[in-house]
Amino acid sequence: MEHLEGKQSILAALRARQRRFQVILVRHDAHADKVQDVINLAAQMNVPVRRVDAKELDALAHGATHGGVLAIVSEKPRTSAEQLLDLLDALNEPPLLLLLEGVDDARNLGFTLRTADALGVHAVMIKKHLWDFDATEVARPASGAYERLPLVQLDDLELLKQLQRRGLKLFGCVAGAKRSMHQVALDEPAILAVGGEKRGLSGAVRSVCDRFITIPTRGGASLSMSHAAAILLAEAARQRSSVEPSYPDADPDH
Repeated sequence: MEHLEGKQSILAALRARQRRFQVILVRHDAHADKVQDVINLAAQMNVPVRRVDAKELDALAHGATHGGVLAIVSEKPRTSAEQLLDLLDALNEPPLLLLLEGVDDARNLGFTLRTADALGVHAVMIKKHLWDFDATEVARPASGAYERLPLVQLDDLELLKQLQRRGLKLFGCVAGAKRSMHQVALDEPAILAVGGEKRGLSGAVRSVCDRFITIPTRGGASLSMSHAAAILLAEAARQRSSVEPSYPDADPDH
């Protein structure tokens, strides 16, 4: 069993209905207005809620940011390759997938998932050897995105090749690439591959990339995985936006 800490993570997990809830623990002195929506949704889903003192909750929690609520739950199920393909078939917009390699910090992974969720990524693929992370440490900074986003374990290159045969282009983000992210069409079906700052993308993934792109930086400065992913996804979201921004006429008095 795993622990989920904080209102946002627990609400997202309840709504996603992918985990089995053993119990939700609420601190005796937790403000009702801050946890009532968790309690109400738990009641609708027949999930037991138990009031506990602060010491018991703090002993189970990883830190002090749980906000007085913690859930004991089963592991989040991984999305299979077949489920991913079914998901893509049901989309009414060009797929956008994110592939992560070289994740060295669970919190950075959580922040990256939060960004991916906010900017329209349909699923995140993670290399097999990266699954040995602390799920609680990922879930907290992800603020619910860890529960909402389909997470696919990538065991080998076969799934990537299958996606490419379906028309998705694999863009590898590497330093020194000739093309910048602004010079490629990210509004088409795409997989964005981002590596960690220590090792970058593996040779295996590089060998199947359709194109390499880079993020323009001043003086060739390097970026962390979470920041690189955020910048790439923001550019993809910009290209995919079908609504042109409108600006009101300037006030002549200003």
